[in-house]
Amino acid sequence: MANTQQDDTKPNTRDARRAARAAKSITAFAAAHGGAEAQFAHLGEKGARIVLVCGDGAWGDVVVDSIEMARAATEKAGVTVHDEFSGEFAAKVVTGPYEWCRMAGIQIGSPSHPRPGRSAA
Repeated sequence: MANTQQDDTKPNTRDARRAARAAKSITAFAAAHGGAEAQFAHLGEKGARIVLVCGDGAWGDVVVDSIEMARAATEKAGVTVHDEFSGEFAAKVVTGPYEWCRMAGIQIGSPSHPRPGRSAA
C-alpha cells in the first residue's frame, strides 16, 4: 500500500519564499522613501493587501496570498503594522494632482491633469 500522507513542507517553503520576496520589495520601497509603516486589508480568496505609507508621504501596496504571509513579510522587513487605517495614519499620505485626478476623474469624466510622462490631449 502506498503512503498517502501529505507532505506539507513544500507549501511552507513556497510561502516562505513568497513572503521573503514581498519583504524585499517592502524594504526597498521603505529605504527609498524614508521608512514605512503598514496596514493589512483582507482581499477574500485573492489574499491580502499590504498598504505601505512612507516617511516622505509616498504610498504603495504589495499583494500577497494571505494575512499570515503579510505578517511574515512585514515582520521580515521590520516595518510597523497598524491595526486599522486610522485618520492619523492616513494623514501621513501625500497625494498630488495625479492621485486626485484618478480618484475623481474616473467618476466624473476625463482627468483634468495628464498622467505623468504624458502630455494633455
